[in-house]
Formats: sequence, C-alpha cells, structure tokens
Amino acid sequence: MPALTPSQLDQLVKKLNEDYQALLREVREELENSGNQHRIDLLNSEPGDSGDESLANALADFNLTILDRHIDAMRDIEAALQRVRAGEYGVCIDCGEDVGFPRLMAYPTAKRCIVCQEQREKRYAQEGRPTL
Repeated sequence: MPALTPSQLDQLVKKLNEDYQALLREVREELENSGNQHRIDLLNSEPGDSGDESLANALADFNLTILDRHIDAMRDIEAALQRVRAGEYGVCIDCGEDVGFPRLMAYPTAKRCIVCQEQREKRYAQEGRPTL
C-alpha cells in the first residue's frame, strides 16, 4: 500500500480531475476551432500557391499533433485514476516501492519512482539513434 495519506490522495485525485477537465476543454475548443477554420477556408477558397498549401498542411499537422498529445495525456490521467480505484496508485510499476508524494504532485500520472524512471531513461535513451 502506498505511503500516501487520505488527504494527499484526495489532493492528487483532485489535481488529476482538474487536469483532465482542462485537457478536455482544450481538445473540444481545438476541434470546434478547426471546424470553423474549415468553413472559413471554404468561404475564402481562392486559388493559392503551393506555399500556401504547404503552410496549411503544416498547420493542420501541427494541430493534429497537439490533439494527439492532449489525448495521450488524458489517457495517462484515466490510467492513473484507474490505479487509484485499484489501490495501486503511488506504487512504482517496476520495483513496487512508493513513488512519493512530491513526485506525484509534480507529475500526477507517474508510474515509476524517480530511481526507476531515471534507469529507464538511461536504458532507452539510445533507442532510435544510429550507432557507428
């Protein structure tokens, strides 16, 4: 069982829920704005050059990337809330030790204690990099 007090757990759950709601609002706004932008583009459909088209494509890709990050963050929050319900929140998934309240306050969706997270980052830091 994690070393979180009921007060600390309540504080973290509240933070998770607030973060989730903020992300949900941002996703909704982005989706609504992209719909409005699409309508504006249709109304102003003047022939443009390839630079305009490239810029529009880059902006669309950027907006999708932001949405993907928000949705991934929402999934992380949902997983953290599931761990709360299962009584596993605040326990490192690698070593089983407590994650620690200060770390959870800074990063409420943390699944690993700081030691295991640092080891993981060192271990996987070289992935995707070419070696000579």
